[in-house]
Amino acid sequence: MNYNPFSLEGKTILVTGASSGIGKATAIECSKAGAKVWLTARNVDRLEQTAREMQGEGYRIVPADLTSAEDIQHLADTVDVLDGVALVAGINDKMIIKKIDDSFIARMMSTNFAGPALLIKSLLKAKKIGKFASVVFMSSVSAFYPSVSNAMYAASKAAVNQFAKVLALEVLPLKARVNCIQPAFVETEMIHKYGEEALNEIRGNYPLGRFARPEEIAYAVLYYMSDASQMITGTSLVIDGGYTLR
Repeated sequence: MNYNPFSLEGKTILVTGASSGIGKATAIECSKAGAKVWLTARNVDRLEQTAREMQGEGYRIVPADLTSAEDIQHLADTVDVLDGVALVAGINDKMIIKKIDDSFIARMMSTNFAGPALLIKSLLKAKKIGKFASVVFMSSVSAFYPSVSNAMYAASKAAVNQFAKVLALEVLPLKARVNCIQPAFVETEMIHKYGEEALNEIRGNYPLGRFARPEEIAYAVLYYMSDASQMITGTSLVIDGGYTLR
């Protein structure tokens, strides 16, 4: 048998936001690495499309809106005991500070921060985070690298980073690990809110010449989920193609 410290054989992993972008890529790559994958997002049709692209039949679909307390509880009650949780679901709506209001703040923080935080709480209470499990939050370079109109997205991801560090301390009795991944621009639907003209200019000035592909971020999730990363917790991995060097 070939030794592979990055294998996910025998592991059960929950992926949120699995209907598109990085979440979809993460679910697919986890299946290729041998994991049983629980897929969740709001759109059932798109979750089923993700499932069709996965390897093997070791998956389950549980539709859920992580801004809904009832959906969070149902998800926590339904999944098996987990070896890994990849919290990828999120939004990046743009608005300059002088135009933000209560509803905009609530939507951004609920989706990007409160939803993942409350899901983890529910999973812990239901004893669904297994011993030696790995939790990965999808953060962003925006948490430390500011840009105009991005205040609430940046604030929500900065909150995720600090929440993850405290969670890493609180799950030490389980020997579980908690880490964040901080991408910059990734070729997903989300980045097109910048507009094509702006994107083309940014892409043209990108240090490594292109944006990341979703599967390249998923590979980092796989590393954190695998036994190869057993000594890593409380960290944030920047994947930005050199973007924040400038």
